[in-house]
Amino acid sequence: MTLVLSSHAGDPAQLATPLLALALSSDAKFPRALAALDAASGGGIGRAIKQRDFKGNRDESLLLFTTGRGPQRVLLIGMGALPAAGAVTRAASIAGRRANGMGVGKMAFWADGLDARGVENAAVGISLGAWEFTELKSAPASGEKTTPLSAAVICVGKIAGAAVALANGRAVAEGQRIARRLAMLPGNICTPSYIAQAARDIAKRHKLGCSVYGRADLKKFGMGSFLAVAQGTPQDPKLIVLEYRGGAKGAPPVALVGKGLCFDSGGISIKPADRMEWMKFDMSGAAGVLGAMEAIARMKLKINVVGLVGSTTNMPSGTSMNPGDVVTASNGKTIEIINTDAEGRLVLADVLVYAARFKPQAVIDAATLTGAVVVALGNTAVGVLGNDQALVDEVLAAGRLGGEPGWQLPLWPEYKEQIKSDVADMKNIGSRGAGTITAAHFLAEFTQGYQWVHLDIAGTAYTEADLVAIPRGPTGTPVRTFVEFVRGRAR
Repeated sequence: MTLVLSSHAGDPAQLATPLLALALSSDAKFPRALAALDAASGGGIGRAIKQRDFKGNRDESLLLFTTGRGPQRVLLIGMGALPAAGAVTRAASIAGRRANGMGVGKMAFWADGLDARGVENAAVGISLGAWEFTELKSAPASGEKTTPLSAAVICVGKIAGAAVALANGRAVAEGQRIARRLAMLPGNICTPSYIAQAARDIAKRHKLGCSVYGRADLKKFGMGSFLAVAQGTPQDPKLIVLEYRGGAKGAPPVALVGKGLCFDSGGISIKPADRMEWMKFDMSGAAGVLGAMEAIARMKLKINVVGLVGSTTNMPSGTSMNPGDVVTASNGKTIEIINTDAEGRLVLADVLVYAARFKPQAVIDAATLTGAVVVALGNTAVGVLGNDQALVDEVLAAGRLGGEPGWQLPLWPEYKEQIKSDVADMKNIGSRGAGTITAAHFLAEFTQGYQWVHLDIAGTAYTEADLVAIPRGPTGTPVRTFVEFVRGRAR
């Protein structure tokens, strides 16, 4: 369900809303703008802060009830001392999640001194927190049914550009909702054909160019690397191309590339059964591309963007690729298959070669590519590598701005030695050490002729633990990184 987002420029005490969330830092004085609201609560807000019942620590919350015509409830949410970038998004996400859980249906959000970027972040945060995947669950009994959050008001003060900021927030929020829904769907529903139809729906909605290629087309394109992964499944693999033409005709586009493994069993090099169900999220890079294309089209950015997705499943069968096989990618390079569970790079190899035909100004790919990135960076930072330092810096800045921080890993030539093969041009996997780096070196072999950055989102695209601001499941990464990068290039 779409969340309706709007703004309010008056006194928050005048808002007739079931719930008003106030984001407060631990070191701030009581805001003058809340004086009337405090009076409506019988001084309860001020007393809670003065008596340290509410300290403003990050993620702390306190629910108060008021009287009169204004808000029925006030939810205080802490942002911590000297709130860092992303604090408003996080506080708004907690507010959206609490409101959705309470079943109030509608809510409002206030934070002191919101600028245009803050308004946008608040809109994105509320949507992140309020999102809940229920479409595959039976309807609850009538007595247990609650009203989901369907509308939210952001208090904006008198900010120039607030309307535009709110519209941008809506765009990003809808993009993230598409990405999170696709990622959350199980592999028997979200097949390569399903992802292709989702791309067609985006194209139809925003009048984008859309091309979808199947197994026969991939053979014509010489995509032996991609097809090697797909040969173990009867499902038709898909190469999906979405073209947004917001810039000058013929101007080089930004290319966004996503890995779309709808389910990854590991193939013949099969994964352990424990936690294998999480491998439905192996298409999070593809979901991020589609979500970003939705947001970019809604924002009507003046730039050309092409979204490329390589989608299939990796299954063990009598026709699967085997360790020791040698396959040929579409640029003519041969690959020795050492581990069939290193399949995402095989798909991306041919998609990255295909990207060159658009003569892109820059290419960014996103993939849940390696478990090694989780060992290196945990579940907080995206692994970032590339062949152009200026572009890497630009992508890192976009990630920070979008609340999806990354950390650069070295793409030094010494690491490339690990993927040398005795029988082919390269192996599809190196030794146990530096797995994220050697995977990126493999991808780099297919990026000739353009500037490229790789985002390894294996640790950040989904979470197996409740993160307070959002529950277990998809996080929406890398939608905002993609959008912020493209928006920066469009300025």
